[in-house]
Amino acid sequence: MASKRQIKLGLVPTGAGGPGNHNRWLDKDIPLDSSVNIDWYIDVARQAEEAKFDLIFIVDSQFITENSPPHYLNRLEPLTLLSGIATRTTHIGLVGTLTTSYNEPYNVARRLASLDLISRGRAGWNVVTSGDAGTAGNYGRDEHYDYDTRYGRALEHVEVSRGLWKSYRDGAFVRNRQTAEFLDKSKLHPLNHVGEHFRVVGPLNIERSPQGEPVIFQAGNSEQGRDLGARIGEGIFSHAASLEEGQDFYKDIKDRAKAYGRAAGDIVILPSTDIVVGDTDADARELERAYHFADHSFDQALAEFGRAFGWHDFRQYDLDAPFPAEALEYARSSFFTGAKRITDLAVERGFSLRQTIEHIRQPKNGPFVGSPETVANELIRWFDAYALDGFNVRLSHPANFTRFAKEVVPILQDKGYFRREYEDTTLRGNLGLKKVPNP
Repeated sequence: MASKRQIKLGLVPTGAGGPGNHNRWLDKDIPLDSSVNIDWYIDVARQAEEAKFDLIFIVDSQFITENSPPHYLNRLEPLTLLSGIATRTTHIGLVGTLTTSYNEPYNVARRLASLDLISRGRAGWNVVTSGDAGTAGNYGRDEHYDYDTRYGRALEHVEVSRGLWKSYRDGAFVRNRQTAEFLDKSKLHPLNHVGEHFRVVGPLNIERSPQGEPVIFQAGNSEQGRDLGARIGEGIFSHAASLEEGQDFYKDIKDRAKAYGRAAGDIVILPSTDIVVGDTDADARELERAYHFADHSFDQALAEFGRAFGWHDFRQYDLDAPFPAEALEYARSSFFTGAKRITDLAVERGFSLRQTIEHIRQPKNGPFVGSPETVANELIRWFDAYALDGFNVRLSHPANFTRFAKEVVPILQDKGYFRREYEDTTLRGNLGLKKVPNP
């Protein structure tokens, strides 16, 4: 018997290697130019679509240093990339990351609406506020926005974009050659928005897509981030280190959404997940450990460690002296929630800087590692426990993803937890989200 709820699956490709995976590009199954190779992206998107994944999820940021991981150093712009993938796929959703801190609503709304039409209703927007404080310097600002300003802009930015996506009512474009009527002018609406952060007249110069408007995703674990997700998010990109942590996050977001007058089913929560599949559970654990030590070194971890702290350089400190807790100040406009969690842990346990980094990078047994049957059962256990609505699967090593798609997904299907065929042609429809009305 099929489960009433169905697991949702997303794919997160990070090509040559993202944070903590500096050496992934050494895997011979990954093209050296994978992060800028459209053929590679199309190939993995097609694999995911063949396995009936809901979406492909493209992460992004707009600030790098020489210590950034390979994928960050050289990668394609999300919506340009997804437009290319759209023309070579038919059902899989296409979610791209765009910052509200350094983009204007009109431009974002138009670009996303274009992707939504090109893909015939498969576009999604991962709303971020830019955690890398250095991004400010690439956009003519001396300082990054503080947390409250970033999230205030984000909320208004999404509201304006949604207003622009309603510029035309359904059926506005008559396109009647007999009467020479192209547009029913009564169905065109300007926006005339004047707010704290944006002034936008409108209307937008593009019609609505089959799903009404792109699906809104949000990624943020701070109080402001969770609140924003509960208000505007339809998909939440999160992280869950344990089932209990996932349950707490799940309940918190759904409760916050209800407080804003939304239904729990209006949001799907899809944490980013590492999955390792082996012939046996022991074989998979060996593979997990091998990937861990092959993909990055202590020196790489030390150089990258400062990202959460506004790219503060921790190499200047004595590795064996007490952890420099005062460095938390550099994270005020960056990834402060994550930086504070690291700092609190180091201080509480009396760690040195070396011990802190070793603790973070030491091999940890992931929950979704084992034989195909073991992995499928654990995914189901978390799903049934309401720790999540699905999984954004990180594409670490291609051979491992192929095993997941060909060996684990069929087990989920046989147990009634995952679709065998797409039910809809739009991302919104496949995620079980309502089409946005356009009064």
